[in-house]
Amino acid sequence: MTELHSLQGRILTPEGWRRGRISFDHKIRAIEEGSAKAGPVQAGSIDGIDGDEAIVLPGFIDLHVHGAAGVDLMQGGDAARTIARTHVRHGTTALLGTTMTAAEADIVHALRGLATAIAEPDPNAAQILGVHLEGPFISPQRLGAQPPLTVEATFESVQRLHALAPIRVLTLAPEIGRHTELIPLLNTLGIRVQIGHSAGTYEEGLAALRAGAAGFTHLFNGMTGVDHYKPGIAAAALAHAEYAELIPDLQHVHPGAIRLAVRAIPRLYAVTDATAATGMPDGEYALGSQRVHKCLGCVRLASGSLAGSALTMDQALRNLVEVGLDLADAAQRVSTFPADYLGLTDRGRLEPGACADLVVLDAQLRVMQVVVAGRDVWVA
Repeated sequence: MTELHSLQGRILTPEGWRRGRISFDHKIRAIEEGSAKAGPVQAGSIDGIDGDEAIVLPGFIDLHVHGAAGVDLMQGGDAARTIARTHVRHGTTALLGTTMTAAEADIVHALRGLATAIAEPDPNAAQILGVHLEGPFISPQRLGAQPPLTVEATFESVQRLHALAPIRVLTLAPEIGRHTELIPLLNTLGIRVQIGHSAGTYEEGLAALRAGAAGFTHLFNGMTGVDHYKPGIAAAALAHAEYAELIPDLQHVHPGAIRLAVRAIPRLYAVTDATAATGMPDGEYALGSQRVHKCLGCVRLASGSLAGSALTMDQALRNLVEVGLDLADAAQRVSTFPADYLGLTDRGRLEPGACADLVVLDAQLRVMQVVVAGRDVWVA
């Protein structure tokens, strides 16, 4: 018989907060009420949480991760394992390894390393669910921190890469070539197509959504904006999107714009866009073929442009609470909504039958314990 484990505290279930005990092996087996149903946790504070009371949330799911601990995913080899081991300490129980725009041979090298990490999961790390292919099918006019090695996508080129490691999310600029026509074909491979790094118009963004694009890559960053005379890709997202990712490090997007996006996009979710600088001191690090500089928590190219982040998902949660979201809402945006976006009904929620991926926080929302598939992976 499989051994059951349990945690006690204030538990966020799909029905709301409950004080009690959650029992699990590799899956959640029961949630037992220990007192009357708990009220909401207020925005900007942890009202209603006793000083020594644990907060139990679904494990965080990060769909945009380039690196951590001085390691960049494009290095291939064991890079993905190091990255997943670092992010799990911050509550991330599942992630997508995210590539950079590069020559196809370099992308192949990265995907081979990812494929090994996916096939042979590290028991002390976040689970790698697959690939977010952020480049090279993007606009040369909206590179952001990507190098100028863009190409137009073809179904055959994506199939070749998808055969190496499962691509779950793919970013493309819909205005390039036949990209919009390609979206339905990519959907047949089980790939969620995101609009990003795009110089497109509002109309081109809307056409991509109608063709089957599912979301937007780091909303507001690397795309045309919200000019009221000439709306762009960000305006199409705010007007029509169900899902979009956003980097809530309070550097990429102003708090006011975060609140705007939360009101407009029902299932807006947080990503880190974390680089090799994550978890490291100030200094110079790799981001694909480029060098980036971390200083005072910010990651930039030598030109001064933002280049990914040093964000972790626990800090993303705290930042969302800081800008005014209540904790239950913020928690959905780091767990439930990204799970739903990938069609994962057994993750991102605490209910019987779901995967036992748990994050235990203290009253200051600091990570105390991380459980992946029922295993204690990290304890503070």
